[in-house]
Amino acid sequence: MDSSDTGRSSPRTLRTLLFPERPRFFPWARPVQLFLRSVHIAAMALVVGGLPFGAGFEALRGPILVTIASGILLFGIDLARDLGILVQGSGVAVLVKLALLGLGAFQPAHRLPWYLAATLVASVGSHMTGAWRHFSFVQWKVLRYPD
Repeated sequence: MDSSDTGRSSPRTLRTLLFPERPRFFPWARPVQLFLRSVHIAAMALVVGGLPFGAGFEALRGPILVTIASGILLFGIDLARDLGILVQGSGVAVLVKLALLGLGAFQPAHRLPWYLAATLVASVGSHMTGAWRHFSFVQWKVLRYPD
């Protein structure tokens, strides 16, 4: 009796599901990500722009929530395509950005510098070459996928 007879996934099937040989293609992903990225940047600009003027959480609640929601959705689409992104240049850039944002949350007096650093990392991560974006720190090579 194989794993399909028991109704349970074998480790190989789970591995293939989480880490496909090639990233999954969703025809709707590109336009959705374009929209989400635009919303994310605009909302984040309001948050980072409001900090030097003393805007508090209440004033920034809406943009903060939009930034978080759009960021989760953006990263969720990338993760749905392939969890392997977590060990590639683009995924590592997102994780570094999240760490910097976390430092800003835990050090409110220094929030602006941490958020500016996160913005810098996000900008570089979004615009780096494909060789950097698809470099796997686990396989120590560039993974080439057709775009």
